[in-house]
Amino acid sequence: MQNVGYGRAVAVMLMLCLAAFRADGKKLYRYQDGNGQWAYADRPPAAVTAGEEVAVRQLDVKPRQLVRLFQSGDPQQPDYSIINEYAGPAEVLFTFSAQDNVRANPALPARFVLASGLSEKLVKISILNSRLPWRFSVNYQFVPGKPLPDYRSSYPYLPPFAPGRSFTVTQGFNGGFTHSETHNRYAVDIAMPVGTPVHAAREGVVISVENDFYKNGLEEKYRPASNCILILHDDGSMAVYAHLELEKALVTPGTAVKAGQLIAYSGNTGFSSGPHLHFSVQYNRGMELVSVPFGFRGADGQTFAPSAGQAVTAF
Repeated sequence: MQNVGYGRAVAVMLMLCLAAFRADGKKLYRYQDGNGQWAYADRPPAAVTAGEEVAVRQLDVKPRQLVRLFQSGDPQQPDYSIINEYAGPAEVLFTFSAQDNVRANPALPARFVLASGLSEKLVKISILNSRLPWRFSVNYQFVPGKPLPDYRSSYPYLPPFAPGRSFTVTQGFNGGFTHSETHNRYAVDIAMPVGTPVHAAREGVVISVENDFYKNGLEEKYRPASNCILILHDDGSMAVYAHLELEKALVTPGTAVKAGQLIAYSGNTGFSSGPHLHFSVQYNRGMELVSVPFGFRGADGQTFAPSAGQAVTAF
């Protein structure tokens, strides 16, 4: 008699909205149709009779992973691929959290650097002896970008707003409120009213956009609920523009942007106590998202490190 076991695969690492989620915008429209009956839809009516009202309600959206597992083949001895929905590379690590009477090809742990889209088959699970009990659990982790052994920023970043405007840095590098984790230790928060134009600080390619969150607060549930744009630079680093206004992103994944280009408008979404722009420069240090110190370009062309309380002017 053949013994049976179990197998499963789960994601064990979900980054903040700064790198790993996407949400699909949802609205509920209420209006009267041509027969005078009330109708409900997820998109606006094609035509509205004069005098009729269309009520619009913004619905909550749930974040979903941009890097997901795709399973194929025999469910008991599956093949695993990855769907990468970043418009750029991502690194994925497969590991066993449970392994009895099975093997993986290639042996785990195994890392892969994957382009956007559906990958080829990456990992195959096989039962060693079908007459004996077996079980396995496969975990996968992911980080956007290609891994860099080490990175130091020397690029003179433009302040991420329109020339001639000045805004104050309210939290700088190693800020005690929220800038204590590796991925945002060298971030800056810049206070600015909701609706302030946000410009690209450096040229690059947009690899992810969050555009459909509308709430904010200091509860944990708001950490992944920030509208943000992630831009990949030609040296492998990435810039994060976060807490943006609802549905005001002007770029989409895959868009090539120039330094100084208008990309969005500032907001107050996600883990935020007030309107501001969160900006940081990050890189993948090999399955670890790391922020790095950077400098803004000043009026004299020299680069300066922004600090809390400092008024920054774009030139």
